Amino acid sequence: MIYLEHVTKIYEDTKTMALFDINMRVERGEFVFVTGRSGSGKSTLIRLLIKELEATRGRIWMNGAALSGITEKGIPAYRRTLGVVFQDMRLFDDRDVFGNVAFVREIVNPSRKDISRRVTSVLSLLGLTDLYKRRPSQLSGGEKQKVALARAIVNDLAVVLADEPTGNLDPQSSAEVMDLFERIHRRGVTVLVATHDMEQADRLGHRRIVLEEGRIQKAIR
Repeated sequence: MIYLEHVTKIYEDTKTMALFDINMRVERGEFVFVTGRSGSGKSTLIRLLIKELEATRGRIWMNGAALSGITEKGIPAYRRTLGVVFQDMRLFDDRDVFGNVAFVREIVNPSRKDISRRVTSVLSLLGLTDLYKRRPSQLSGGEKQKVALARAIVNDLAVVLADEPTGNLDPQSSAEVMDLFERIHRRGVTVLVATHDMEQADRLGHRRIVLEEGRIQKAIR
């Protein structure tokens, strides 16, 4: 599903080497953690995978397609094939929970019947049914992240990427959110989570790729 071959990323403005000669593979249906300290290159990796950044050297494939072949005009369509969860959630303050999740579905299928069915199903799956009329300002941090996750999977995509999804959460909320990623994975979705939350990564026990100063230090199964 995800394959990186000798990928290096240098930020030209600061001459900082964020990633160096990264080779990694994530199989279809696998759950993989990418762990490491702040500044180890985890967020840069996610940004490369969503085409927010371009690799300085090396090649990246997603679901068999080379990202180098995607033009700037094609990036929005490419991103619609991915479910992405960010640390800051990026919810719309002027929409309720239902509306935040529905927004992503509206782009793919404007049918109100389809939107209602899909959003209701996902909210139920993630235990958010009772919150559907609330605005983000009325939610806890954990609830906001669950909404962000619901938005990431509402289009029934094959891969979900997450960048520090528990970074701003307390331990209980972190465990609840990670358990939802596990539930999604069990439905056949490929999940890649970049995190410094070693406790949750160890608890779930999936393969772990450890980054240190932009290099893969080790892989743990």
